Amino acid sequence: MILEIATLSIKAGSNSAFESAFEQAKQVVISSQGCKSAKLMHCIENESKYQVLIEWETLEAHTVTFRESEKFTQWRTLIGPYFESAPQVEHFALKSEV
Repeated sequence: MILEIATLSIKAGSNSAFESAFEQAKQVVISSQGCKSAKLMHCIENESKYQVLIEWETLEAHTVTFRESEKFTQWRTLIGPYFESAPQVEHFALKSEV
């Protein structure tokens, strides 16, 4: 399992619209082959900061299967207009679990 963590900075005052758009975009990503789950986290200290946590079966499920598909275009069309800057995306592999 691979965890994608995307840190997003959203344009000021667009939180409600972004969160609504994310609910639509989430349906697109979770229907993608290899996607296990998707969650949106909102920063308490910084109103415009979010993290998107997406679990993928493999790194390639995200970087190839999803990113090279029409679903990625749909995803970015829905939430991209709210970005203040380009998302920072990193991938993590589980090493230990409680």
